[in-house]
Amino acid sequence: MPHYSVAHSPDADDIFMYYAVKFGWVGSPDITFDNIALDIETLNQKSLKSEYDICAISFALYPRIKDEYALLNTAASFGEGYGPKLIKKKGAQLKRHFKVALSGEYTTNAMLFRLKYPDAKITYMNFLEIEQAVLDGRVDAGVLIHESILTYSDQLETEAEIYDIWLDYAKETLPLPLGGMALRRSIPLNRAIECQRILTDAIKVGISHQPLLSKMLMERGLIRVGEEDLKTYLGLYANDHSVQFDENAIKGLDTLYRIGFEAGIYPELIRTEDYLIPTTYETTRNS
Repeated sequence: MPHYSVAHSPDADDIFMYYAVKFGWVGSPDITFDNIALDIETLNQKSLKSEYDICAISFALYPRIKDEYALLNTAASFGEGYGPKLIKKKGAQLKRHFKVALSGEYTTNAMLFRLKYPDAKITYMNFLEIEQAVLDGRVDAGVLIHESILTYSDQLETEAEIYDIWLDYAKETLPLPLGGMALRRSIPLNRAIECQRILTDAIKVGISHQPLLSKMLMERGLIRVGEEDLKTYLGLYANDHSVQFDENAIKGLDTLYRIGFEAGIYPELIRTEDYLIPTTYETTRNS
């Protein structure tokens, strides 16, 4: 039986979107998974080395791994009117060359931040350390991601929303592509399609049984926030839009890659639909 590694981040939406598989609520008699949870920048770095069969990534990273990985059209997080926040101490004035902490070189928020603030002095650290680094004065500001956008100290304030920076570059209202899943191209196509189906079903089941799944995750100490914050957070990042890309999601991704190409970040312009798993194969095979 094929056995595949699935790497995801430990933040609430990734845990929520995967654990219906872990708990045995969905699956396949033909495929088994082994999961591991690591912070998103570690996953970005490991995907550059093709370490996992299926891996959560920042969407901004994908053009760098497109030859080794296909992009799944499920288990994605987009910001629609919200997203990572650039925070600072209340009342602080940021100078041109301010020191800032970001969660990783290859994250989408880092890409947009560098475009907006090219003179800032960047340091990268685990996302869990950023808030305290700002409070301690080790950096002047930091970009908060994941659940931190809901729970940061009242000694801090928002300097800028990454979503607003996104709109400035996108030139139209589109969902901000944050994170998704990539699957190793060496996996046979029929199994790749089945893997995508299992992960899609896991999100559907999770959403339809959200109170029960959330309770089980909290009882096992897998979630870093309280019940109400978890409910709010899942409403932002693990919702019906996470189940499958729609036209706006595709357009958002294409726009992100166009922005990166025009800024010289990517050597070529890619079209998202060319890198998704071709599920039409299954229909043709079974017809």
